[in-house]
Amino acid sequence: MIIKNEILSREEQKPIVFDVFFNETKKPKPLVIFCHGYKGFKDWGSWNLMAEAFRKAETFFVKFNFSHNGGTSENPIDFPDLEAFAENNYTKELDDLDAILNLFLSKNYEHKNEIDTANVTVIGHSRGGGISIIKASEDSRITNLITLASVCDFAKRTATIGDIEQWKKDGVKYVLNGRTKQQMPHNYQFYEDFKAHEERLNIENAEKSLRIPHLIIHAKDDPSVKFNEAESLHSWNPKSILIPLENSDHVFGAKHPWLDKLPPKALVQVIENCIGQIC
Repeated sequence: MIIKNEILSREEQKPIVFDVFFNETKKPKPLVIFCHGYKGFKDWGSWNLMAEAFRKAETFFVKFNFSHNGGTSENPIDFPDLEAFAENNYTKELDDLDAILNLFLSKNYEHKNEIDTANVTVIGHSRGGGISIIKASEDSRITNLITLASVCDFAKRTATIGDIEQWKKDGVKYVLNGRTKQQMPHNYQFYEDFKAHEERLNIENAEKSLRIPHLIIHAKDDPSVKFNEAESLHSWNPKSILIPLENSDHVFGAKHPWLDKLPPKALVQVIENCIGQIC
């Protein structure tokens, strides 16, 4: 069963659009929740093919758009709502992931008989990896963690560095989306929120506190998030497993749109290693 573009409505918060992929067997399956990265969305590139692979492996796979990623309920692909994008921040993304966990681990969820609530994996790509690490360190419901090309330090990302005084003065700064050619706005609230929650948003401390399995997958030639960030995560948590990928990039050979019927070879490797960790 594939259910696309379901909407999780919330009081006084933006809705979350999500997809579920599973085989209806009435047998509990590992719950797998995928978090996209910066300037990403649940339907980017090959993520639907990845979801299909997890369905075939008998997991209950969920992917969702962060509520302020720039998509809308009507158009969850790309970034029609730049006002929402401008108001995004790390704590909103942590709240979104919490809301998704609450939904799928609820006793009232309509497909609850298909989910093993004691077997919960969160997978995060890029910035979503950092969010996943922090959430996994806080939430005992998460029993397994996988990060793909994850960042290791939010304080050093472009969203929290640069000319802070000019950003404060202007109230907004822009980052070019090379694919869509949009100027993506970041309101100054992003920096204010980061500073207000800097201790919570420390990925190093979160990684060191993990007591669950953590699989780290990262391309050695990643041009966007350097491989040494994966090495840092692994050094902070020696019990983690680090898998370096040769001849790959930040998105494991994919691009958007992805028109082939099969994922790129590097992503196939990623999927196989992830499923091996879960099943």
